[in-house]
Amino acid sequence: MPTAPLANGVLAALPRADYDTLRPHMSLEALEQGKVLAEVGDEIDKVYFPFGGMISLLVIMKDGKAIETSTIGKDGVFGAPATFGLYRSRVRAIIQAPMTAAVLPASTMRRHGEISKALQVMSLKYNETLLAQARVTSACNALHRVEERFCRWLLQTSFVTNSQTVHLTQEFLSEMLGVRRTSVTEVARKLQDAGVISYSRGVINILDSEALKEASCECFETLREQDAI
Repeated sequence: MPTAPLANGVLAALPRADYDTLRPHMSLEALEQGKVLAEVGDEIDKVYFPFGGMISLLVIMKDGKAIETSTIGKDGVFGAPATFGLYRSRVRAIIQAPMTAAVLPASTMRRHGEISKALQVMSLKYNETLLAQARVTSACNALHRVEERFCRWLLQTSFVTNSQTVHLTQEFLSEMLGVRRTSVTEVARKLQDAGVISYSRGVINILDSEALKEASCECFETLREQDAI
């Protein structure tokens, strides 16, 4: 396998001996937008280390409604709890922005996790990162206006994917934010009229990042200060 897995921040931070032990068991997968990696209750059989793009983690309610609580990019991992044993997902994990990822069988992660303290620490540390994201996102959803949350989400997505372009329908974005589609339409139109973004056929282009930050709540900066994204 080429050295591409080191493009993932979690793998790059592992001691070289641990990385070299895992590397022969990894494969590379190209993952398209919209692919579901896991549903609630699914046993995690693969661990994903993205090189770019973004994975969204969604909490699913009994009526089928969903809301995003955390995102995973090139400095993260999905499925890390498999280090400690059989693990069933508590969320829906979906590819939000297309990516290539190093993929490791969960059984391999468990086997090496039994003897590698570095893998154990990595898994616990990244789980805390996702919890920090979820805490900030929960507070943001409860306390801030839709426009502020919309801007925070665009900033977060742009930061994680390292792109000023977001491919996403208003329907899906309304699900990410837990609001009505009409609310998203109104906010997107207002920001477009102000020259902050352009939006057409499921593609959002950020035209003025500083204006977007001014229209956002403090949560994007809080996430960055806490190293939660």
